[in-house]
Amino acid sequence: MKAAFVCENRDAIAAAYDEPTRRLLAGKDSDKVYSKEDILCERSDTSALEVIFSTWGMPVLSEEEIRRHLPRLRLVFYAAGSVQDFAAPFLSSGVRVFSAYRANAIPVAEFTVSQILLALKGVQRSTCLCKRDRQLALAQTLSRPGVYGAKVGLFGLGAIGALVAERLKPFDITVYGYDKFLSDAQMAALGCEKRTPEEIFRTCDVISNHLANKPELIGFFDRRLFSLMKPNATFLNTGRGAQVNNEDLAAALREKQGRTAILDVTEPEVLPEDSPLMDCGNLFLTPHIAGSLSREIFRMGDYMKEEYERILSGEAPHYEVKKEQLAVMA
Repeated sequence: MKAAFVCENRDAIAAAYDEPTRRLLAGKDSDKVYSKEDILCERSDTSALEVIFSTWGMPVLSEEEIRRHLPRLRLVFYAAGSVQDFAAPFLSSGVRVFSAYRANAIPVAEFTVSQILLALKGVQRSTCLCKRDRQLALAQTLSRPGVYGAKVGLFGLGAIGALVAERLKPFDITVYGYDKFLSDAQMAALGCEKRTPEEIFRTCDVISNHLANKPELIGFFDRRLFSLMKPNATFLNTGRGAQVNNEDLAAALREKQGRTAILDVTEPEVLPEDSPLMDCGNLFLTPHIAGSLSREIFRMGDYMKEEYERILSGEAPHYEVKKEQLAVMA
């Protein structure tokens, strides 16, 4: 099958697919990366493409553009996470889509679990205080619950949330979960007890967001929930910044100085200096680093290479995205 790389960012392809993988997948065209402009050009040779490999920067095409300019296309392999931005027109055009979302879930879960454990020990707070006042740093750490017997709440039990739950199993932690798409039995299989959002905020020592990126969830985490946080609880967001009402979170952090928030994602991505969150000493920001970075990105390219090889050998794929899944996926 004729295959090629398609992406608006050439460097992103090199970051996701190492050189041997690129040669294996695209042969003599391993160094060529097509953009949307290339595809829509009337003189383009992309009409013969049957397979596309991409990653972050995948062009958004309409059904009409796909059918007109990519008439032979059968498979799209996406070496990244969410396919929400581009997948629907391809699926509606009969093109199969595969995503490395489970590969991208691994570093996010690793980051999340590490931050949960550190938060239960008060590490983030004590690290900032220790140089200035060791006794104060120790005192705030002693106010934390510790790991043994802690309660952790997970919002969203998709690929990332489920992996976080799985990786928390070796610890003496009770995990509560909220996901309206999962039954009690499905929650139990993940090692979680199903709870309402209010119950999670009222009882958990750490609350971690992994909800899907849906318009109806914008501002989901608001004053109603944040006001229920325990005095020494931690809110962790590696999901979507827009799901958090910044003013309401800031108010909750000011109300109880023992509360902590760790935000890897925010809306906007870079908070302005006048954001109410910027004055909160109990807020900790990281620059959107939970997902795949550096060598971790090659894992996603490898997942898609292996998926392609399964298709070629007649095996069942592991990471195909069906149209009905778009309603529940991140």
